[in-house]
Amino acid sequence: MATLNVANLHVEVSGKRILRGVSLEVKQGEIVALMGPNGSGKSTLFQTIAGNPNYRIVEGDIAIDGVSIKDLAPEERFNKGIYVSFQSPISVPEVRFGFLIQAVMNKRMGRKMDEPNPKMAEALKIAEEIGLRRDIFDRGVGVGFSGGEFKRAEVLLAYLMRPAIAILDEPDSGLDIDGIAAVSKIISSLARESSGVLLSTHYARILKFLEPDRVYVMYSGRIIMAGGSEIVKRVEEVGYEGLFKESGVFQ
Repeated sequence: MATLNVANLHVEVSGKRILRGVSLEVKQGEIVALMGPNGSGKSTLFQTIAGNPNYRIVEGDIAIDGVSIKDLAPEERFNKGIYVSFQSPISVPEVRFGFLIQAVMNKRMGRKMDEPNPKMAEALKIAEEIGLRRDIFDRGVGVGFSGGEFKRAEVLLAYLMRPAIAILDEPDSGLDIDGIAAVSKIISSLARESSGVLLSTHYARILKFLEPDRVYVMYSGRIIMAGGSEIVKRVEEVGYEGLFKESGVFQ
């Protein structure tokens, strides 16, 4: 059972310190929520875990099963079982989305990338369940995708890929309440069947459909609170400013 450990992580971007001693843990089979207002450092943490070279680790470590990955290239981290979806995904018009799905499933099954996959019908069924139209498979990756379609597509990829750890940056962004419910169902299945899930969100709404094993709250590049669903409830009741005042962050 794989475990992702982030330990005392300090990160600079363009010479500016963004993360200031972040520590958290995600195990396979868990859903871990990372909450916090805009600018708290959630996306910076995810970019750093993914290995973006513009995010410089000044201190601390990132490890899978106790083995550091902080010096590995992004593709090597992917091969270790780390999948990261980003807040602002990029388009790849040269690659048809259906081919990407086929290649992902073939890689997991040890088949050639361009070989027809017998489970393509399953992928189409799941896509339909989360609200992706069939024609999206014939378009280039990201071509004409709405924000909600991007998020649905990323969750579909994560589910089909079955990584050890799936890291999802704001998977509820751009989705209406029905879309959030559908995507949450797939995320729950992903954690139950194969993966650890670390997801970020500003709002508590997606966590009405998921049952996180642990909730972390970030503020100003630090984890300032960790606990369970009681944190989600309190954020809904008083907002982040109220929560921070209660916890003494603003004192």
